[in-house]
Amino acid sequence: MCQRKAAGVALVVLLSLPAFAEVDRRTLNDGALVLESIPEIPHELFEDLFRYQNVRSAAFRAWTADSESLFVSTRFGDVDSIHRVEMPLGARRQLTFYTEPVGGITRKPGSDQMLFTRDAGGSEFSQIFTLDPTTGDAVMITDGKSRNTAVLWDRRGRKIAFQSTRRNGASNDLWVMDPDDPGNARIGLESSGGSYWGPAEFSASGSQLLASNYLSAVDSRVNLIDLDSGDVTLIAGGGKTASVNIPIAFDDDGGGVWFITDQGGEFNQLAWQSLRPRAAVEVITQDIPWDISAATISHDRRRLAFVTNDGGMSRMYLLDTSSRAYKEVENIPTGRVFGIEFSPNDQRIGMTFNTPQTPSDTYVLELGEAPLEYTELVRWTESEVGGLDTTAFRTPELVEYPTFDGLQIPAWVYKPRGKGPHPVVISIHGGPEGQARPAFSSTYQMWLDKLNVAVIQPNVRGSRGYGKTYVGLDNGFKREDSVKDIGALLDWIATQPDLDDNRVAVFGGSYGGYMVLASAVHFSDRLRAAVDIVGISNFVTFLENTQDYRRDLRRVEYGDERDPEMRAHLERISPSNSAEKIDVPMFIVQGQNDPRVPVTEAEQMVAALREQGHTVWYMNALNEGHGYRKRENRDILQQATMMFLQQNLVDD
Repeated sequence: MCQRKAAGVALVVLLSLPAFAEVDRRTLNDGALVLESIPEIPHELFEDLFRYQNVRSAAFRAWTADSESLFVSTRFGDVDSIHRVEMPLGARRQLTFYTEPVGGITRKPGSDQMLFTRDAGGSEFSQIFTLDPTTGDAVMITDGKSRNTAVLWDRRGRKIAFQSTRRNGASNDLWVMDPDDPGNARIGLESSGGSYWGPAEFSASGSQLLASNYLSAVDSRVNLIDLDSGDVTLIAGGGKTASVNIPIAFDDDGGGVWFITDQGGEFNQLAWQSLRPRAAVEVITQDIPWDISAATISHDRRRLAFVTNDGGMSRMYLLDTSSRAYKEVENIPTGRVFGIEFSPNDQRIGMTFNTPQTPSDTYVLELGEAPLEYTELVRWTESEVGGLDTTAFRTPELVEYPTFDGLQIPAWVYKPRGKGPHPVVISIHGGPEGQARPAFSSTYQMWLDKLNVAVIQPNVRGSRGYGKTYVGLDNGFKREDSVKDIGALLDWIATQPDLDDNRVAVFGGSYGGYMVLASAVHFSDRLRAAVDIVGISNFVTFLENTQDYRRDLRRVEYGDERDPEMRAHLERISPSNSAEKIDVPMFIVQGQNDPRVPVTEAEQMVAALREQGHTVWYMNALNEGHGYRKRENRDILQQATMMFLQQNLVDD
């Protein structure tokens, strides 16, 4: 629903807010979207942004059993739904019609029957459903209460493995189920210590499961689980020095496994290891000085396809599993590639492709007979872009700027047309182990075109993609070093003649939201506006209130609040405890059902700022979680953000 069709204004009382706060409150979208201290959005603004808000995408999700058609997710209503596409640039036939977006999708081997996951209201407590793509009939096969993710079929289509919190609500266990008999689901492995277990591939017989054990961004392990005996064998990782190890698949005879690892180096490399005891790791891609970001194996085990993250851009390769030779697929345009998957007959690879000038669309690489042979890249979907001329969209420039300790920080800079000096929006990614990469963003292009602002995406210390040492530079007591990197970016902006260092805003979500708040604490005198979306305002309350199943993992990254010294440090660096230092217009955005960063993080920050006498724009969607997935909410958020930046950043 767009704004002009929204429900009438109604008063809302939020009991958690202090009594002294006299706030203009109203609701939109049938009461689901609460706005506080946000002016009415002019109808002219809605009309002006209409085309940007009607951009779509079509991500590749799965092949049909006959390898002739494929399934994509795209939005023709308010949320992403599953569609079937029969031919290149053919019509998209919608199969699901829900008010909540569909999550993961996996097709049953030898059949077009599918399983998908879906949550309610952004809670992320996903349930697993069977789907008959012919009739569209779907049946839930999980308990309706626990969190269920990472669904994997065995090779014969008889059972699935998945991750679930069903046992106690906190542990991320591995479960095994026959989807035709969900009542007999059983635990394949009980998790402990807050780690995540995820299935990677069943053995050919189905009696063994290759699985990942994720402990932190720098410590993950490959394990082999005997589903009959329950025995677990560690294959990779778990040594004296922490390392990243991500399972891919068994080899052709099941005598070894393919995986991604950073053992012995800075970057994630493709590797193979025998299942014999004490076998050495064979690193295959030592000459590629970037992370391997994804890999998949063909059904006949003759070839692998893998993708590298080359400084933020994707490169795709084919590998002969017998000779270990590999070569780059040269006709992949510059951009990002993800979601790669071989067709059942191994003659094609489906993928999603995205560039700063084109939204995510589905492509197919046609393969030759030999493992390293391919013929052409075929576009299967061409998503609607609201009538915009995307060839006029601005592409980013990669720069590096020095920070306080001499480190060089990479950043992507989008500049509007014209001489400038332009106002600047610093957009900070989340994670914190995320990475800003060039990608299609109708929001950024809208800012560039309508506000004539520049957008800078820094990859401050702690970002992935630049080696494991870089990822660890912001851990624990070093947390605010990444905030200092934003201060150094402000210094760099002041040296650029086409950028206006007197008109700079910060924008970010999740951990990026914390960075926005922390930047406002330290650099209010150098900022004009700040937009915090689902951000952490106090690390102690965040760790105490985030969902049980993820708390221990976050303690590894941010520090354990139960330790007195660390607790004192976390309290000291938490923005909610330094609200008196913030003197910049603030827009705070939250989802009521957020399981990661609870709504209380936003509420306490809003209250702390109002206690200091600040007017804070606050938006809370009662039917969303960690970010806005419903179009009716996203549209109003984009419109309000434009109005906020226009008033506080652009206008003098």
